[in-house]
Amino acid sequence: MRIGLVFLIFTMMATQAVAGTWPDGRRAAVVLTYDDALVSQLDIAIPALDAVGLKGTFFLIGSKIGPEQVSRWRSAAAEGHELGNHTIRHACPQANYPPAKSIDTSEASDVDTMLTEIRTMNTMLTAIDGRPQHSYATPCGQHLAGGIDYLPALRASGLVRYTRSADPSERPFDPMDVPARFFPSNATGADLIAAVKDVERRGGMIVLGFHGVGGDYLAVSAQAHAQLLAYLKAHSDTIWVAPFSTVMDYATSHPDH
Repeated sequence: MRIGLVFLIFTMMATQAVAGTWPDGRRAAVVLTYDDALVSQLDIAIPALDAVGLKGTFFLIGSKIGPEQVSRWRSAAAEGHELGNHTIRHACPQANYPPAKSIDTSEASDVDTMLTEIRTMNTMLTAIDGRPQHSYATPCGQHLAGGIDYLPALRASGLVRYTRSADPSERPFDPMDVPARFFPSNATGADLIAAVKDVERRGGMIVLGFHGVGGDYLAVSAQAHAQLLAYLKAHSDTIWVAPFSTVMDYATSHPDH
């Protein structure tokens, strides 16, 4: 009972505070996002999405993309999936890494370096998908570089239009700081569906975040993921599922939303 209550609270926190209806009168919007350019996303997540006609957003780390993967990500983009910017090296706080590692930590970075990484990754993404604009997801859900918040500089730079965080707390709508709900590896299909049912009941938008699907790390099972997709497909009359930038374009162009 307690676990269920905690899950419900975090689901409510992760729902973006956006009111109103979505295209074709749908009650809720769901965005499926996948981080880190993992092989299981290419092998399992994308085929599962394609099988039910849904499209996701894949935030890619430049240093994780091998030459043999470029054509696969290009094909995914050509099929309607969104490729997003997750920087070149994915600098996270030192606490996320083994004690000996420091070069890729956010503490060792600075604002100019982060903006350069984002700009360079944009160029790499354009070379893959041909699109001039890309959304961004903050590495490890934080936006500090050398202890300084780089989000104000990123806003001013115009490098990206939308930013997804990993902080699930509910807050006023901000296209440059959009919350997302991630799940533990033992999450079931029922857990994932419960998050969607809550936003469907209350109305609004929820961004769901994944890493591995049926493999790699921080993974949810392929079965749980497939059950979620089946639910979304079966309720397409009330739930709009679209890539991150598509949903954000709609939300920002409908101020009464």
